[in-house]
Amino acid sequence: MADIRSPFLGLLPLPERQAITRALRTETVGGLVLLGAAVLALIWANSPWSAAYASVRDFHFGIPALGLDLSVGHWTADGLLAVFFLVAGIELKRELVVGELRTPATAALPVIAALCGMAVPAALYLATTTAGGGSSAGWAVPMATDIAFALAVLAVLSTHLPAALRAFLLTLAVVDDLGAILIIAVFFTSDLNLWALAGAIAGLVLFYLLQRLRVRGWWWYVPLGLAIWALMYNGGVHATVAGVAMGLILRTTRDKGEEVSPAARVSHLVHPLSAGIAVPLFALFAAGVNISGPALGAVFTSPEPLGVVIGLVVGKTVGIFAGTYLAARFTRAQLNPDLAWADVLGLSVLAGIGFTVALLIGELAFPGGQTSEHVKAAVLVASLTAAVLAAVLLRRRNTLYRRLYEAETLDADHDGIPDIYQHTPTAEDTTARTDGRPT
Repeated sequence: MADIRSPFLGLLPLPERQAITRALRTETVGGLVLLGAAVLALIWANSPWSAAYASVRDFHFGIPALGLDLSVGHWTADGLLAVFFLVAGIELKRELVVGELRTPATAALPVIAALCGMAVPAALYLATTTAGGGSSAGWAVPMATDIAFALAVLAVLSTHLPAALRAFLLTLAVVDDLGAILIIAVFFTSDLNLWALAGAIAGLVLFYLLQRLRVRGWWWYVPLGLAIWALMYNGGVHATVAGVAMGLILRTTRDKGEEVSPAARVSHLVHPLSAGIAVPLFALFAAGVNISGPALGAVFTSPEPLGVVIGLVVGKTVGIFAGTYLAARFTRAQLNPDLAWADVLGLSVLAGIGFTVALLIGELAFPGGQTSEHVKAAVLVASLTAAVLAAVLLRRRNTLYRRLYEAETLDADHDGIPDIYQHTPTAEDTTARTDGRPT
C-alpha cells in the first residue's frame, strides 16, 4: 500500500485543530496582556517615577530561614515563571504523546527547523562577540521564541493564518522551550546543594508515584509542588526546571471514565494564570530598561547586545527557514499547494520575537550591571524589528490566509463541524482522542 501522507502545512485533523485552537486562544489573550505589561514597564522605567520602579523591583520579602528572601524581580523570574514552565512541560508532553512530535515522520520537520533556529542564532552571536572582543556568556539569549508575544503580534495585525501555520509556529516554540530548559539546567547551574537537590528529586519521584497510583486532590500536589520548587531553588538549579519536570510527569492520557486527563485539567486551570498573570508580571519587572539615545546606541555598538539583535533577527530567520526547506527536501515532504515558501519565511521572521525566555536567560548570563541592561534592550529592539518585518511579510499574504481560514471554519449546516472536514474526511478525523481533551 502506498504511503499516503498529508502535505506539509496541509489541513490538520479535526481533533488536532480543535486542540490547537483552544491552546492558541489563551496564548493570544495572554500575549496581548504581555505586550501591555512590556509597554508599561518601558514607560514606567523611563518616566520621572523610575526610582519608584527600581524600588518596587528590588524590594525583598520572603522566608529567610528557608533561603527564600528574594526581590520582587527575583520572585517573578524564579517563582512565577515556574508556572509558565509547568504549562510548557504539559504542552511538550502533549506534543510527544498525541501531537506533532509523537512520531518521527511528523516530528522531523518542526524539530529540525527548531534546532536550526536555535543553533544559527547562537553561532551568529558567538561570531559577533568574538569579532568584537565581547563576552560569549550570552550565546543562549537569542535562541528562544516567545509564542505568546508572536501571537499577540498576529492579533494586532488581524491576520488570518491557517491552523497549520499556527500549529507549526506552536510546535517550534515548544521545541524551543525544551531547548531553553535544558540550557538553563545545564549551563546556568552553580553552587549545588546536593542535599536540597536530592530532596527535590525525591519530591519528583513522589509526584510520579502519586500520578501512577491515580491519587487525586489538589491538597496532595500543591504543597508537594511548592516543596519541590523550593528545594530545586536551594539546590542551585534554576527553579523553573521544577515546573517543567512536574509538567512532564503529569499524565496526559485519560483513564476509562475520566472526562479529561490530569495534565489537561491542570493546563485548563493554570494556563490562564500563566498567560494572564505570571508572564506579564515577569515582563513588567524585566523589561523596564533605559531607552535613552546612548543606551540604544550601545545596542548596535557593543558586541553582546549586537550579537543578540543579529541572532534573533537574522539567525532565527535563516535557521528556521533553511532548516525547514532542507528537511522538506530530505524527507521529500510536499508543501501544501495552497501555500508557498514565502509563508514559511514570514513565520521564520516572526519567530525572531524572543521576549520572555530571552530576557530570563539574559538575566542569568549577565547578572546585574550595564551589560545586562544593554542585552535586555537588545532583546526588545530585536523583537520589535522582527515583529515589524513579519508584519510586512504576512500582511502581504493576508488575502490568501483569509480565504484559507474561511474555508477551514465554514459551517453552512451549523452542525458544529466545519464543512471542509465533512467533504474530505480522514481516518485521523474519526480517531478517538487520548490526550484527555474533549472533542
